Amino acid sequence: MSQHDVIIIGAGFSGMYQLYTLRDQLGFDALVIEAGDDVGGTWYWNRYPGARVDIQSIEYSYSFSEELQQEWDWTERYSAQPEIRAYAEHVADRFDLRRDILFGTRVTALDWDESATEWTVTTADGQTRTARFVIAATGCLSVPSRPRFAGMDDFEGDLYWTSEYPQGTDLSGKRVAVIGTGSSGLQVITAVAPEVADLTVFQRTPSYAIPAHNEPADARLAAVRPDYESFREASRASLLGFQCVEGAIPVLELTEDAARVELDSAWAEGGLCLNTRFPDAGTDPAANAVVAEYARGQIRAKVTDPVVAEKLSPRTYPIGSKRMCVDTGYYETYNRPNVHLVDLRETPIERFTPTGIATMSGDYAFDVIIMATGFDAMTGALNAIDIRAGGQRLADKWAHGPRTYLGLMSHGFPNLFTVTGPQSPSVLSNMMTSIEFHVEWIADTLKYLRENDIQRIEPDLDAEDNWVRTNNDLANLTLMPQAASWYMGANIPGKEQVFLPFVGGVGLYRQVVQGMTLNHHGFELA
Repeated sequence: MSQHDVIIIGAGFSGMYQLYTLRDQLGFDALVIEAGDDVGGTWYWNRYPGARVDIQSIEYSYSFSEELQQEWDWTERYSAQPEIRAYAEHVADRFDLRRDILFGTRVTALDWDESATEWTVTTADGQTRTARFVIAATGCLSVPSRPRFAGMDDFEGDLYWTSEYPQGTDLSGKRVAVIGTGSSGLQVITAVAPEVADLTVFQRTPSYAIPAHNEPADARLAAVRPDYESFREASRASLLGFQCVEGAIPVLELTEDAARVELDSAWAEGGLCLNTRFPDAGTDPAANAVVAEYARGQIRAKVTDPVVAEKLSPRTYPIGSKRMCVDTGYYETYNRPNVHLVDLRETPIERFTPTGIATMSGDYAFDVIIMATGFDAMTGALNAIDIRAGGQRLADKWAHGPRTYLGLMSHGFPNLFTVTGPQSPSVLSNMMTSIEFHVEWIADTLKYLRENDIQRIEPDLDAEDNWVRTNNDLANLTLMPQAASWYMGANIPGKEQVFLPFVGGVGLYRQVVQGMTLNHHGFELA
């Protein structure tokens, strides 16, 4: 059995940076255990056609190394998966990270030994390792949701999941179905439509999609590189962890023409900043309705068939309460003669058949079915590991919703840290901004513990309860809980529906954490 100071679970962007901070900057004996065969996390696994980041590349990147910022040349405003994966591999090479990463190994259990003050980490191959501290850098969208339909095993064609899409797949000339119209579904649909003979999209709930206006990244890189650090500081202080125009005037206080000018400007800029133009868009139903109707008008302007346009227009939830998508021609795809939309609210899927899919309105024949059905977000990866301490399982403690202090730790599970855990901004932010803040906070904390010969850290129960209440109260001040979204866990059958991330914004969250933990308030140290 090997002993380490720290074991890090996951070699995505959070795990790689955590290894760098602990090993290279602080001299800890740190080991990363990664289920995949290389670095990259979500960008290693998700290789489906059209996979692309929805945060601008100049922001969706590390800021800890000025040399790295200056040497890596992004080619697109919103980079595609191969380029992001190449960036992750470049970082691993540049900082020699792979020598302390154990690839192809999945962590299955964590057991806390109070007498030894250490965790025993068990992997799927039966091996065990121990460490004083464990850091779960397991990602917020890393456990796929794989719903089962009657007859799935009967389908004789090819069935693919976006989360494990086989490379080199040729769809040319084939009849293809895509189930799911979240971000992955939109990207797949847009990418494969020109290639396939016939594409049928099965949609349960339409998404709002804002144009990417993707373009070469040269001009944006040239603008930020002379003073990249100031650019990053502005992002760290922002609402979303990346820079948007954050308007100060409520939309309901503007004339219709003035509101239209702001909305046109946001639409022309593209990306995920639409709702930030107005401070009331996320809290006032009437204000939200103004923004939503504007977005639906854009859909109607792009889709030539008004019936299809209406089916693609969300009307059952406030805009922004489900994650908005960034598209590269998604709505225009439905103007193609080979693309068809099936509204599952009208004609639900009854079963898969040997030749395709049967709905209430008829049968469809396919050569390929692509499942774009999302993830068990934020808690799925942690609950998939059998984590036990003091006779308690983390999955049992979180059965009615996650309970954390600051999204960093959970009472009863000492010396276990979570990077971008539930009840932190995480999925409501630029993940790279949030990852760096958590990684650096954890590194600083472990340095302090070592310097003061402290063996154990655990959140105080009262502090944790207060943080959970604060998260719930903040969320309930907004429209976010009104949608049956993966932010609420609503896409996973049986999962308790609570709002999972911290909704107060990145800048506020950083101030709260820095203030509350200045003297390790809310933590028990021993």
